[in-house]
Amino acid sequence: MATSPHEGALIRLMRQYEKEVLKVCTVYLRDLALAEDATQETFFKAYRAMGRFQGGSSEKTWLMRIAINTCKDIRRGAWFRHTDRSISLDKLPEPAVPPQADSVLITLEVMCLPAKEREVVLLRYYQNMTLAEVAQVLGISATAVAKRLKKAHEHLDLVLKGGEEHV
Repeated sequence: MATSPHEGALIRLMRQYEKEVLKVCTVYLRDLALAEDATQETFFKAYRAMGRFQGGSSEKTWLMRIAINTCKDIRRGAWFRHTDRSISLDKLPEPAVPPQADSVLITLEVMCLPAKEREVVLLRYYQNMTLAEVAQVLGISATAVAKRLKKAHEHLDLVLKGGEEHV
């Protein structure tokens, strides 16, 4: 049985971006099982919307927007608000290179940031997106992205220099 062009494209997207989508969903939701569900849902939504994707952004930007919106939907659900979503770093998807101690501390602090700050940090630094791409994923202006990044930097600087502790 032959696969449709959309099925082939979906398989390619999953091979290329599955780990990145899972990483963003895991940090965003702080729960590996929910992140795995969100990742599946992201690719399901992408498959359904493939015919409408016009290439106005990169595939990665398009997928990350779907992933973030899927995570937001999950977070809005009543079940999510009433469960313990704590996650340890050993539950995150394996990085290509073993992390350094400083990297682990920073990741823990990023996970403690407010959602709006956390999502811009995840997309900008963990997904290496430009300010314009992050703005497109989140549906906000590049100026708003820059302001959220500045606020996140200030928060992380304060915490990492010993001003506050969240871990």
